[in-house]
Amino acid sequence: MDLKQYVTIVEDWPKEGIRFKDITTLMDNGDAYRYATDKIVEYAKEKEIDLIVGPEARGFIIGCPVAYSLGVGFAPVRKPGKLPRETVKVEYGLEYGKDALTIHKDAIKPGQRVLITDDLLATGGTIEATIKLVEELGGIVAGTAFLIELTYLDGRDKLDGYDIMTLMQY
Repeated sequence: MDLKQYVTIVEDWPKEGIRFKDITTLMDNGDAYRYATDKIVEYAKEKEIDLIVGPEARGFIIGCPVAYSLGVGFAPVRKPGKLPRETVKVEYGLEYGKDALTIHKDAIKPGQRVLITDDLLATGGTIEATIKLVEELGGIVAGTAFLIELTYLDGRDKLDGYDIMTLMQY
């Protein structure tokens, strides 16, 4: 299935010069959403995944159906102050400033094989921070999976040494 036909390109959003890749038109098509999810599930099975981890919010949209299909758990990665129990935090750089991500301190057991999912691999900063969280808790990042990769932003460079699976590239 050609998933690109289900992604809507929105010109000049959220600002001029950006060609936003809108995945909501993929998600609202049951066959396309199922196909994309099934492809990530196939990849996860090859990696013998114990747990899915995804950063908010689109990582949830991709990761939760994969976790459900595999019969494994899902651990959310969120901005500080959004998780109710004790967390670990990683700060990471943005183009102008810093941001941070957190995960529950008990979300990952040492040695668990983790698949990190998100909708988009762009600059790689969010996923690099998510990897740090997983590894700080003793998890093994067995792979990363994305619907879309923006190859012109070189996100793969930040994920050197990690296995990356993408369904579409722009």
